[in-house]
Amino acid sequence: METLGTWWMWAGFFAIVLVMLAVDLFVVGGGKEHRVTLREAGAWSAVWVGAAFAFAGALWWYVDGTAGRETANTAALEFVTGYLIEKSLAVDNVFVWLMLFSFFAVPAALQKRVLVYGVVGAILMRTVMIFAGAWLIAQFHWLLYVFGAFLLFTGVKMWWAADEQPDLANNRVVRWLRARFAVTTTFEGERFFVTREEGGRIVRYATPLFLVLVLVEVSDLIFAVDSIPAIFAITTDPFIVLTSNVFAILGLRAMYFLLADVADRFTLLKYGLAVVLVFIGAKMMLIDLVKIPVGVSLGIVAAIIAASIWLSLRRDAQRRAPVGVPAGKPGGN
Repeated sequence: METLGTWWMWAGFFAIVLVMLAVDLFVVGGGKEHRVTLREAGAWSAVWVGAAFAFAGALWWYVDGTAGRETANTAALEFVTGYLIEKSLAVDNVFVWLMLFSFFAVPAALQKRVLVYGVVGAILMRTVMIFAGAWLIAQFHWLLYVFGAFLLFTGVKMWWAADEQPDLANNRVVRWLRARFAVTTTFEGERFFVTREEGGRIVRYATPLFLVLVLVEVSDLIFAVDSIPAIFAITTDPFIVLTSNVFAILGLRAMYFLLADVADRFTLLKYGLAVVLVFIGAKMMLIDLVKIPVGVSLGIVAAIIAASIWLSLRRDAQRRAPVGVPAGKPGGN
């Protein structure tokens, strides 16, 4: 596998990740039951985005000095494009988390613990899948076409299912867990398991928070299957693929709390994400026929996401406007 990453770059990156995870675990909210405020979520979202672009700048600076300006520009663009794609697709993951927490009525103070485990699990899963994917593509180039076809199919499926709500009550994972664990009817603080004495013996119970955690990890796995092939359409360098993915994931928890109260305003964003997947899938399938520059890909993806957000907000403003009063103008006599 060809990569820009040297051993010390890999080591430095993993050290940065460990520091950022420690900050996320012990600084944001103090590592205790804590309701993250909108202001706090916005501040930390800015910190994570700033850290990602600082890393992109450091990567550009190093490659510029060792491999030349053209290679540095390409590497930085690939990182930013991969980061934007992963960040955009992660929004759909956030919507799923919102749905899970709403369905199980998880108190806001307990959501932080589940999301911490969700982020750590997502990083571990993506690390394994990215290295495996990079190795497979290096050995079997034709897998790029398979990934492209899969992304096309996923994009079309996402478009048609954008407004559907899954039936969590009959979810196969939930039914499987309930068949194998005794589950309490109430939350027990931040605990995933509790023990109770019944009839002279100790019985181990799972809490609803454990069910939510498992579903969060399953959703992380499903979204990783979508997002990782998408970034391989931009670059097959495992260092850039992994770093852009992980930096996007590190900000997921803050993004969740930032969007928690306004997610219903982005009703058209899923359609935009579907179009992004279709575009990337087509780009991957045409990779040996048409070379779309990374900068062009970045511009197209950014334009699609921006347009879907703008249309969503415009639609939401029209929906909220009083009858007979144009959106954006005050009502009244």
